Amino acid sequence: MLRPALRRRRVALAIAAALAPIAAATAVLVLPGAASAAVPAPPSGWTTVFSDDFNGAAGTGLNTANWLYDLGTSYPGGAANWGTGEVESETNSTANVYQDGAGHLVIKPIQSGGSWTSGRVETQRTDFAAPAGGEMEITASIEQPNPAAGVGYWPAFWALGAAARPVGATNWPSIGELDVMEDVNALSEVSHTLHCGVDPGGPCNETTGIGSGLLACSGCQTGYHTYSVIVDRRTAGAEQLRFYTDGALQLTVNQSQMDATTWANAVDHGFFIILNVAIGGAYPNAICGCTSPNSATSSGAGMSVDYVAVYQTSGSTSSPSASPSASPSSTGGSGGGTSCTTTATSNISADCYNAAQGAVTVSAASGDTNPSGVDGNQVPQLTNGEYLEYNNVNFGSTGSTQFDARVASGAAGGVSGLVNVVLDNPANAPIGNFAVGNTGGWSSWRTIPANIAKTTGTHNVYLEFQSGAGGNPPFVSLHYFNFPTS
Repeated sequence: MLRPALRRRRVALAIAAALAPIAAATAVLVLPGAASAAVPAPPSGWTTVFSDDFNGAAGTGLNTANWLYDLGTSYPGGAANWGTGEVESETNSTANVYQDGAGHLVIKPIQSGGSWTSGRVETQRTDFAAPAGGEMEITASIEQPNPAAGVGYWPAFWALGAAARPVGATNWPSIGELDVMEDVNALSEVSHTLHCGVDPGGPCNETTGIGSGLLACSGCQTGYHTYSVIVDRRTAGAEQLRFYTDGALQLTVNQSQMDATTWANAVDHGFFIILNVAIGGAYPNAICGCTSPNSATSSGAGMSVDYVAVYQTSGSTSSPSASPSASPSSTGGSGGGTSCTTTATSNISADCYNAAQGAVTVSAASGDTNPSGVDGNQVPQLTNGEYLEYNNVNFGSTGSTQFDARVASGAAGGVSGLVNVVLDNPANAPIGNFAVGNTGGWSSWRTIPANIAKTTGTHNVYLEFQSGAGGNPPFVSLHYFNFPTS
C-alpha cells in the first residue's frame, strides 16, 4: 500500500477576502448543491476522465479498482506521523471509511482510549494531467466535518504528482502538491495551496507553499460545497493553476512566479487524488497556537464526499477576441506620473494612481526596463491593507478577462500575499487576484497574469494588497500593469 510521507507543515496566511465568481464557460465550476447530486456532465470541449459518486451500499468500503487505502502512521521508510505531526493512525475499517448508502463517502476520525484512528484514500490512477495546450480540472463536492469541539481536525482534498508514489513522496515538494481544500480546527474555512521546488525555501516558500491562506467558507460544515483546481496549459510559457470554491476564483498561481523547470516538475505531469481527515499536526497547531487535539476534541465527526471528478480538454485553444475600441487618453497621476493612460489594454504606470491608502511612496524601478508609455518609477514595498486607485480606466465594449502586473518582491521567507483587482469601490469584492511571494529580490521583476471577471466600460480600478503575515511586512512592489484583450 503506497503512502506518501510529506512535510506539509503550514504557517497559513489569514486572508479573509470573499472573492467574486469568475466567468468560466469552458470549465465545470458548479455552485453548492444538494446532497447526493449527480456528477456534473462535462461541457462542450471537455471529457470526463474519472468520476465516483459513491453509490455503494450503506456500510461498505470503497471500490478498490478506483481507490487504495493508506494504513498506519507512516509510509514504510517515510517520516513518522506522515511528516506533519498528525496523530491518527489510518485504517481501512468501515468504522473510519465507508459509503453511507445515500451516495456519499464518509471519512470519520474516531478517538478511543486516548488514541485516534481515521482514513486516508488515494486514487489508483496517477495520470490525471492537463495535456500541452489544454486544461484539466479536479473537483469534488464535500461537506466538511462539523464537530462540537474541533481543535485538531484537518480535512483535506488534494493531489500529488505521480512521481511521488513509487518513492513514498521522498521527492516532495518538487513533484508538486495541489491542496484543493483544507480546513483546520473546524473553523468553517478553506485554504488552497501549491507546493513545489525545494524544502525549505525555494520559489514556493516551503514549507508554507504559495497559498490563499484560510478564507471564510460559510456553511461549509453544514452543506455540500464544490472545491476545484484547474491546471491551464493552453498558453506555453504562461500556464496557470486556478483554485475555486463554489465557482469563485480564490487563488491563481502563474508559471511566471518560478523558473520553467520548477514549474514543469510541479505541474506538467500526472497527479493522483487524496481524501483524508487528519487529527492534529503542524497546520492546526499553528492556527490555534496550541498542541492539538486536546481532551475536549470531539470524536466521530466525518467528512462527507458527494462526488469526485476529473475533466480534461483535448488541448485545442480558442482564438482571441478583437481589441477594445477605446482610445488612449493621458493624464497626470497623484503619484507623480506624467503620461498616464486610462486605456485598460495599455501599460499603466504604478505612479499614475489618483489616490491611495497607506504609507505609499514612489521611487525609481531599479533593475527593470520601461516599455512604451511606462515611466521609470515604482510604488515599492506595499503591505497589507494598502491600495492604489486608478480613475476612469476604459475597458471598451469588448472588455477583458485578464490582468497582468509587473511586480518584484524581496519579502522575507514565508511572507506572501494577494494583489486584488476591485472595481468602483474599495469595499467591493475582488474580480480577480494573484498571489505573490519572494521573486528573488526587490529588483527582480516579473510579469504575473491573473484571470478577472469579464469587464467592459469605464471603472475606477483599485489594486488592493492583502497579506496575513504578522506585523504587516512588505510583500510586493508594483512597476506597471494592464488588462489585455479578452
